[in-house]
Amino acid sequence: MNPSPDNHLAVDARNVTKSFDGRVVVNQISMQIRRGEIFGFLGPNGSGKTTFIRMLCGLLQPDHAEGTCLGFDLLREREKIKRRIGYMTQKFSLYEEMTVSENLNLIARLYSIEQRKKRVAGIIERMGFGDRRHQMAGAMSGGWKQRLALAACLLHEPELLLLDEPTAGVDPKARREFWDELHNLTASGITALVSTHYMDEAERCHRLAYIAYGNLLTHGTLNEVITNAALSTWSVKGDNLSPFAAQLRILPGIEQVVPFGEVIHVTGSDRAALRAAVLPFLEQPGLQWEETATSLEDVFIYLSQTQARDNFK
Repeated sequence: MNPSPDNHLAVDARNVTKSFDGRVVVNQISMQIRRGEIFGFLGPNGSGKTTFIRMLCGLLQPDHAEGTCLGFDLLREREKIKRRIGYMTQKFSLYEEMTVSENLNLIARLYSIEQRKKRVAGIIERMGFGDRRHQMAGAMSGGWKQRLALAACLLHEPELLLLDEPTAGVDPKARREFWDELHNLTASGITALVSTHYMDEAERCHRLAYIAYGNLLTHGTLNEVITNAALSTWSVKGDNLSPFAAQLRILPGIEQVVPFGEVIHVTGSDRAALRAAVLPFLEQPGLQWEETATSLEDVFIYLSQTQARDNFK
């Protein structure tokens, strides 16, 4: 990503690199995140998302990095960055044998928050824990644990939230409520970097970045990411499509065949070659073909598969 000309950046990170045991897991990634936006961070497991987030929040030392986070140098002012961010890990990291109130009071003490009792009471009320303040954290559902983890992140009034797959393992209702709250937070001026595997969540972000094997593959708004991929897609509907999908995969011009229930998406980067490949099947009985818009999921699967092939050549 090229540096943004606007000077209202929460994150202006350039050429961030990290290796473990000689293996590059984050490869010269540059990322600019504007204040007050939700920035979606996507990629397959092991792509380097968590490593990048941990470097941003000062928990992991980059091998190389330039730029700033919340105006502070990424390398020299890590302690100042830590005080101004809220980091929510993939796994619930609060104490399950303590109550909601006890967990939040502990976090408030760790941050040396003034008027601790008032701040804790306020966040309990805001996040809907009024009737659950004395409930053990370990006895709550995944959605309520997620809400408690977010409440703990907000106690010290951070400017930037770094949320690492925050909705993994929670039900759709809890996920929707979480995202509603996240949009409320960013409307008030907080910035959020959110890693996720869910395409519906990615579509709720203001801008996106996708990485695989440590490399930044695309970035931009939802429409920009789809447009820049320059893919063409056909959908085909019918019964018993699995054998037919295998037949399509070997044809020139078809680069991706992905089942979505009783529909298959057939994708390629050359529109004319793709049409030529599917043309013999358009009138085949029992099949319903339609040239359709490429989805975000089509793009990400394509990018991931392409990077995997390039990575193992």
